[in-house]
Amino acid sequence: MIFAHNCSTMANEARPCPCDIGDKIEYGSLGEEVQIEHIKAYVVKPKAPTEKALIVIQDIFGWQLPNTRYMADMLASHGYIAVCPDFFIGKEPWSQSNDWSGFEQWLEDKKPTNINKEVDVVLKYLKGQCGASRIGVVGFCWGGVATHYISLQYPEIKAGVSVYGIVREKEDRYDLKSPTFFIFAENDFVIPLDQVTALEEKLKEKCAVDFQVKIFPNQTHGFVHRKREDINEPDRRYIQEARQDLINWLNKYV
Repeated sequence: MIFAHNCSTMANEARPCPCDIGDKIEYGSLGEEVQIEHIKAYVVKPKAPTEKALIVIQDIFGWQLPNTRYMADMLASHGYIAVCPDFFIGKEPWSQSNDWSGFEQWLEDKKPTNINKEVDVVLKYLKGQCGASRIGVVGFCWGGVATHYISLQYPEIKAGVSVYGIVREKEDRYDLKSPTFFIFAENDFVIPLDQVTALEEKLKEKCAVDFQVKIFPNQTHGFVHRKREDINEPDRRYIQEARQDLINWLNKYV
């Protein structure tokens, strides 16, 4: 297991993120909203033509969260077509004002492992409308669980980056089909470190493709995309390091 050097309940299908929204970025975004069959999506393209694309998967706060669009734009600036679909298919995302006692009921029809129809539609769009031939997946929180799931289901996906999310309720959850990078926070009350350790041990035992598990010290759930590096000076290096690691993994495999 890799720790970025400083020198309970899970984020899973049942409870992917009882989390705080963090620093909501006031951000205008660079892309556009499109309709892809039954799904709305945010799409941003790099300046130069490319055959590389990424599906960027939302957290519980939905596909329109500025923080997630900021990440999609960042990825596009590194040469990828980035599409952030509404995997909730028009259903209301979780709101910071909601009562957590209603979270299980809210999640009932928004399972991050019940997304094949939407993934298929987005893959068809990226290949047919965008000319993409090499496609990866990046997801945060709820989307981290979804990314882990996609990496188990879709060999055509060249790489996945699951940011604070683990599939827990599938027998074959260690049989990755795509090289996958897992990013975790040391002080994540949603994903205790013993669960991260167990994930890595099982992947070493059962996984046939490349993977990496990395924990960032002193960080909390959401730090990669919900924490602003400009106003969180002690965390800046870890936010930036995690984002660079994410990009490096995608560049290596996509």
